[in-house]
Amino acid sequence: ERGSGRIVNVSSVIGEMGNIGQANYAASKSGLFGLTKTLAREAALLLARSGKLTDPNGIGLTINTVTPGFIATEMLEHIPDKVLEKILSHIPLGRLGKPEEIARVVHFLAADASSYITGQVWGVNGGMDM
Repeated sequence: ERGSGRIVNVSSVIGEMGNIGQANYAASKSGLFGLTKTLAREAALLLARSGKLTDPNGIGLTINTVTPGFIATEMLEHIPDKVLEKILSHIPLGRLGKPEEIARVVHFLAADASSYITGQVWGVNGGMDM
């Protein structure tokens, strides 16, 4: 009804790159890319037709996705050192990400400062996807 809001999906770098033994996980995460782009286009079209898209205050619905890489969380605590070394060798910045680094990007995309950004996939992964 307001014609404004923010949707921030959370995917994974595995959705972009794939990973052995994780076909189901990679498929579900990569599906968010198409969903994000399609919904962003549909939302913009609906708001344009309603006349709310032209509001000078930047009212609009934006939809984006954040794709974290390997983040230092409980999920990675039990990974053997050799496996962790291999993971780190594929991260150009050479370290795991921090949860707060993901949170900052999500916060930005949820704020009014991002009102002209929609349908985008934001990699927050130390450069793994470049």
